[in-house]
Amino acid sequence: MLTCPSGPGRIGSADAKTPATMENTPTAKIAALAAAQRAYFRTGATLPADFRRTMLRRLAKALEQWEQPLCDALWQDLHKSPEEAYLTELSIVRDEVRTHLRHFEEWMRPEKTSTPLKLFPSRSRIITQPLGSALIVAPWNYPVQLLLDPLVGAISAGCTALLKPSPYTPHVSDTLARMIAAYFDERYIAVVQGHREVNTQLLDERWDLIFLTGSPALGRIAMAAAAKNLTPLVLELGGKSPCIVERGADLEVAARRIAWGKTLNAGQTCIAPDYLLVQESLRELFVAAFDRAVKRLLGDDPAQSPYYVRMVSDRAFDRVASYLGQGTVLSGGRTDRAQRYIEPTLLGDPDPASPVMQEEIFGPVLPLLTFRETDEAVAFVNDREKPLALYYFGPEERGREVLRRTTSGGACLNDTIVHVANNSLPFGGVGNSGMGSYHGRRSFDAFSHRRAVVTTPVQPDPPFRYMPYRMFRWVKKIL
Repeated sequence: MLTCPSGPGRIGSADAKTPATMENTPTAKIAALAAAQRAYFRTGATLPADFRRTMLRRLAKALEQWEQPLCDALWQDLHKSPEEAYLTELSIVRDEVRTHLRHFEEWMRPEKTSTPLKLFPSRSRIITQPLGSALIVAPWNYPVQLLLDPLVGAISAGCTALLKPSPYTPHVSDTLARMIAAYFDERYIAVVQGHREVNTQLLDERWDLIFLTGSPALGRIAMAAAAKNLTPLVLELGGKSPCIVERGADLEVAARRIAWGKTLNAGQTCIAPDYLLVQESLRELFVAAFDRAVKRLLGDDPAQSPYYVRMVSDRAFDRVASYLGQGTVLSGGRTDRAQRYIEPTLLGDPDPASPVMQEEIFGPVLPLLTFRETDEAVAFVNDREKPLALYYFGPEERGREVLRRTTSGGACLNDTIVHVANNSLPFGGVGNSGMGSYHGRRSFDAFSHRRAVVTTPVQPDPPFRYMPYRMFRWVKKIL
């Protein structure tokens, strides 16, 4: 049940004042935490199922007791309403915890597999083991969900975790740090804070897994650092997710779902529709429908809506506001820098080479281009980097054909965003938009190593595999 009010609240020690800016965790402290977590993992304390179950339940309890402070912090940093905070952050993590509590012991069990005749009399199986010490780096746009959702996988897989939230949401980061410290031994799970120099130090440490959510640029930095130690990574990045609207689409429904997907978190969502490709004959009808949809969602003046998030920083505001001059404003366009407010905006006819069409927007500005035939839209998408998501509105059969001819991390037909909320589906990118996936079983797998084991009895001991390879012409028949 939703319990977060939009105003400040009190719950235990969690009502303490949080800082307006975030200070770096000292270098020596970071090194000491990394070493302590490696040592703690080697004790084997995190391996038993009972331990993992206890820690998952502890995280669930922490989320319940710290719901109010986390909602307050999200309001302070992002102007995120309690409803949106619950729907897009807390409920997703809670659902992930419930899923892992139900299934992680099943996922832990050794898996029997077939053994070919040539290996007689051996038996084969796969055992799942935790990778070890994990680093989890989260961004600012969904600062609770994108830090704690991977943590669920780390706990259920039996890893330790060092967590690095974003400095751009200082109230949330501070609240998360205090929550984690109240429930977990720092040798097991701990939070460090800071800016880019802290990221650099963290990436210089040796980890068994790096799980990073951020921009493609940060992903390249992480890959370069991980290469030094051949550290595996899960990279959840971003990119420009296209949204295609074709003849046969229900324009009122399409406009409402696209407007919702673009205004959620004020467009500061890695899978938000980043640009529109609308069939030429639908252009004016769609613009009018989109304008109506925004008004239904946020009222005549979205600046007055308690459900409309603000840009995270002045720098983010300036960057996104600069896009407004790179096309024709078809709908919206008002801004207020003092409030870091940008009205949901449709931007018509941008130059495909302009920054608004080359950079991930990460804000409530939605460029609109038109196409005549589906082949043009498909070619436009395929000429660019592989996106994290692709959205199609139109007849389902044609939508499936568009999906067959394109590539993206995930996709929705006649909807936006919602695939992220199903933890039975993998969530992750492809190419420039990331590597690896998580949610549900895949989160457990992301932090695990599937170890191949062959067990061979002492007797019988067939001689044909040993030199000098007697009966080899018969052996060849079974190889």
